[in-house]
Amino acid sequence: MDCTTPNAARIYDYDLGGEHNFAADRAASEEIQRTVAPTGPFIARANRAFLQRAVRFCLDRGIDQFLDLGSGIPTVGNVHEIARSRDPRARVVYVDVEPVAVAHTRHLLEGDDGAGIVQADVRDPDVVLGAAETGRLLDFSRPVALLTVAVLHYITPQEQAEMHRYRDVLAPGSAVVISTLTADEREEEAARVERFFAENTATQVTFRTRDEVRALFDGTELVPPGVVWTPQWRPDPADPNGWEPHRAGCWAGVGLVR
Repeated sequence: MDCTTPNAARIYDYDLGGEHNFAADRAASEEIQRTVAPTGPFIARANRAFLQRAVRFCLDRGIDQFLDLGSGIPTVGNVHEIARSRDPRARVVYVDVEPVAVAHTRHLLEGDDGAGIVQADVRDPDVVLGAAETGRLLDFSRPVALLTVAVLHYITPQEQAEMHRYRDVLAPGSAVVISTLTADEREEEAARVERFFAENTATQVTFRTRDEVRALFDGTELVPPGVVWTPQWRPDPADPNGWEPHRAGCWAGVGLVR
């Protein structure tokens, strides 16, 4: 584990107020806020709030199984915590490749038979779908919520085709939940973010337009209000606010598999 090079998952954890990050990650986050994108923590918190609302939406539709790709480092308001608040029988598989995220998730889930973590690169669906924990916890003959929240901007367009393998196994009634970074209405800031990650981390960032995000939902029925800024997707009064919606920097939506 390299504790001296900033890591996207640990920067995200710090922006959410988490504790599972290192000095290099905290310094990188603060540098991003000072010189690159002052909205960094708002982007992270708006994404987390969207994730929580989307999970509750899925539960209200009777979906009690969740596959969370690029789940990141556990902090307050994880998928299984939100899901269990409404359905104690809900099952969750987290997927991440980052060692800190996997180690802390395993610790958090000790003794929890209804949730597990798969250490794998989300760009390798066969490994994820074939993992023992996935097979133990998820029944793909029934609806599953596929969560890709704040992860697709680390997937290049060339790698995107592989991600459709996840969609291929979803039963009718399943949900596809997406949020991803965009340069729309924030071109200069996005260019600075892209340059910062290229120069300071091992992570490449891909920005998608609203039309490109809509295309990710092809083959599903988009849930109103469609593809919108993360704070605009079925907001509730407790969500982070104080910024114009486009400053959240991510398009988001939910599609239902028919």
